[in-house]
Formats: sequence, C-alpha cells, structure tokens
Amino acid sequence: MKTTTTNFIITLVLAIILSLFLPWWSVMIAALATALFIPIKRSAVFFVPFLAILLFWTMYSFILSSSNDYTLAKRIAILLPLGGNPFVLMLVTGIVGAFAAGVTAIFGKQLRLVFKK
Repeated sequence: MKTTTTNFIITLVLAIILSLFLPWWSVMIAALATALFIPIKRSAVFFVPFLAILLFWTMYSFILSSSNDYTLAKRIAILLPLGGNPFVLMLVTGIVGAFAAGVTAIFGKQLRLVFKK
C-alpha cells in the first residue's frame, strides 16, 4: 500500500513538472521512470499511473478550459460525437493520457525485470 501511494504521488508530481517543459508525452516519461524505480505489483503497475494521469489531465484541462468559459472545449465537443458536452471531452482527454501512461508503466516494469536479470 505504501509503495502504490508513493508511486501515485511521484508520478503525479513528476508529470506536472515535466509538462512544464515537454509536450504531451511527458506523462509517459513520468510513468516509465516511476515504474522503473518504484516497484509495485501486478495490475497496480497499470492502474496507479493510469489514475494519477487521469486526475492530472482531467484537472489540467478543466483549469485551462474554465479560464475562457469552456468556449473551445464546447466547440471541440461538438465536432466529436460527445453531444457538445465539454466535461465529457475533459474526461476523454484524461482517459487518453491515462491509457498512454498505464501502458508505458507496464513497459517500465518489463524493463525493470530485464535489468534485474
């Protein structure tokens, strides 16, 4: 339990810091690094970074969109089949980033096992 919480917090903080300097794929670097250096077990390897980045990207897109009264998010939600709901768009944005981070964390776990041998 302690390592999963540590992994969650470090993934979140590292993703926030890296996103200041790097493009969208910086969350994948954060998930890879934490999976390499903080060992967690089984399905938590996928779900801990998944939830951390889901929280980060959803909140970040909410903060960015709320500053302009969700104008751009509403227009993009109309273009996509989301019924014009900007909050569903924010959730979809979070899920896309979270899935990328989760898969990358699995790769990091596999790299850890390779380097361990």
